[in-house]
Amino acid sequence: MATDWKAIESEYYMFTVKRQPIVIVRGEGTTVWDDEGKEYLDFTAGWAVNNIGHSHPVITEAITKQASTLLQTSNQFYTIPQLELAQALVDNSCMDKVFFCNSGAEANEGAIKMVRKYGKLHTNGAFEIITADNSFHGRTLTTWAATGKPHEGDTSQPLPTGFVHVEYDNIDAIKAATTDRTVAIMIEPVQGEGGVNVPGPDYLREVREWCDAQGLLLIFDEVQTGLGRLGTLFGYQAFDVEPDVMTLAKGLGGGVPIGAFMAKNHAAVFEPKGEHGSTFGGNALTCAAANASTRFIIDNDISANARDVGEYLMSGLKRMWDSHDFITDVRGMGLLIAVEFSSEMSAEALTACNNAGLLLNAPRPTAIRLMPPLTLTKAEVDTALERLEAGLVEAAKAAAQ
Repeated sequence: MATDWKAIESEYYMFTVKRQPIVIVRGEGTTVWDDEGKEYLDFTAGWAVNNIGHSHPVITEAITKQASTLLQTSNQFYTIPQLELAQALVDNSCMDKVFFCNSGAEANEGAIKMVRKYGKLHTNGAFEIITADNSFHGRTLTTWAATGKPHEGDTSQPLPTGFVHVEYDNIDAIKAATTDRTVAIMIEPVQGEGGVNVPGPDYLREVREWCDAQGLLLIFDEVQTGLGRLGTLFGYQAFDVEPDVMTLAKGLGGGVPIGAFMAKNHAAVFEPKGEHGSTFGGNALTCAAANASTRFIIDNDISANARDVGEYLMSGLKRMWDSHDFITDVRGMGLLIAVEFSSEMSAEALTACNNAGLLLNAPRPTAIRLMPPLTLTKAEVDTALERLEAGLVEAAKAAAQ
C-alpha cells in the first residue's frame, strides 16, 4: 500500500503554507516526477533556487566529494570551499567583501544590521531604511517589518521599527521620505514576490544618484534576481547601477540552503569581535555546492541563456495574451516573468496547469509567476506554452462559473 504522505503532513507538520497536492520525489533538469510517476515541467525551480536545474551533475559531484571530506568546522577556522566561493562572487561582481549565512532572510538581516552600524559611525546615528511597497525581504521579525506589505493585522506585532515604505518606481516618494534619520534605501531591482514588477528605465539610476547626493547607502536585495535570473549574473548589471550592499540566496546554492550579503569596502563595517556571526553560515558542504553552481553559471554564461530563452518565452506568452481576453499583462525580465489576469483565477490556474503537467507559482490572486531553471531550452518552452495555454483556458472557464 502506498504511503499517504499528505495525511502524514496533516498530522505532523505545522500548517504554514497551502501546498499544491503533489508529492515530488525526483527531479532532473527542468523535469520533476511525483510519487505516482507523473511528469511535470517545473517552472517554479524551488522558488527561483534551482538555477541550473534539478540534480545537476556538477552540484551532485561537489556535494558527494565534500560530504566525504569535511562537513562543518564553524567560522573559527578557514575552510577552502568558503573562500573559493567568496573569491568567485567578489571577482565577478562590483563588491569587495562577502559574509555567508543560511537564507535570504538572514542575508537581509545581516545587511540591515551592518548599515545601521554604518549610520552610527558615519551619519550621526541615522538608522531608518526606506523600502518599497509590495517588496519582500523575508519572514524574520526584522525582515518582515522591512517588507512593504500592510502589517496592521499581523499577529506578530509589535514589529521592529526603523522602516519607511514608499511606492515602488517612484523617486519622488523616496525623496519625500528621506530625513536625517535615513541611513539607506533597500530595493529589489525587480520585485519578485510582489508580482514581478519591473521598474522604469531610469528609476534605479535616480535612486543611486539620490543616495550619492544624500550620503545614503543603497542596498539591492538580489535574493531572487541574483545569479543569472534576469539575464545578467547579477540584477544590478541589467540596469547598470551599482549598489553599496547586495544580498543573495535562492539561486546561489543551486538547491542547498545558503545566503550571503556583500558590500563595498566603505560599507563593510563589521569587525571581528562578535558583532556578527553564524554557526552554519559558510558551511563547507553548502559552499562547495554553491561554488560549483556559481562557477557553472559563470563559465557557461547561463545568464545569456536565461536572457535568450526568456525572450523566446516572453514572445510566446505575448502571443497567448493577444489570443485571450482573460490575460491583461505579461511582464518580466530574463526568466522571471508574470502573467496577469482580469480576475482572481490564480488558484484555478495552478490546479489546471498541474493537471496539464506544468508547475507554476501564484504571487497574487490575479497573477502567476514563471521562474524555471536558467538552463531551460526552447523545446521545453514550446511544451510549456502548450500546457500553459490548455491550463489557463480551463482555469478561466472554472473561474467564470
